[in-house]
Amino acid sequence: MRDALDMAHRSSLEIPGDLRARLEVARLDLLALFRALDRMDLSAQEIPQRLLRQLFERDADYAEALWALDQVEGSLDRRTLLRDTLNALDQLPSATARFRIQLPSRAHPTLELLEASVLCQKSCNVAKLSNRSKRIRCMIPSLSPPVGVR
Repeated sequence: MRDALDMAHRSSLEIPGDLRARLEVARLDLLALFRALDRMDLSAQEIPQRLLRQLFERDADYAEALWALDQVEGSLDRRTLLRDTLNALDQLPSATARFRIQLPSRAHPTLELLEASVLCQKSCNVAKLSNRSKRIRCMIPSLSPPVGVR
């Protein structure tokens, strides 16, 4: 009888309703960081390559978790998936902070500006797609590119 109760408890694992949204937001934040870095005039030596690879791996983990959420229940170890995914999401702010600290100080203001621009463009594109009947425009102030920005 105890085994049946344990199995019922294990199979009824509740995935948080906001998990998909949290994963998508994390991926968008990383995308904004990657695109902003790509637009900056930084050499490979100025970008902490090991930490950048770790962020790319984290993004791949989030993509895999999103894929796993769409799989048939019972085909994956959902308890492990949930544990690992929540841990990875919780660690993202400190991982990106470690990465940013290693960048040259001259890059920080430009990086923040470019990230905000990318995020605004992405959110407006999503809004346009989801509200086709409304005319939505993203109002990004015209900015002259900061020094060192491609």
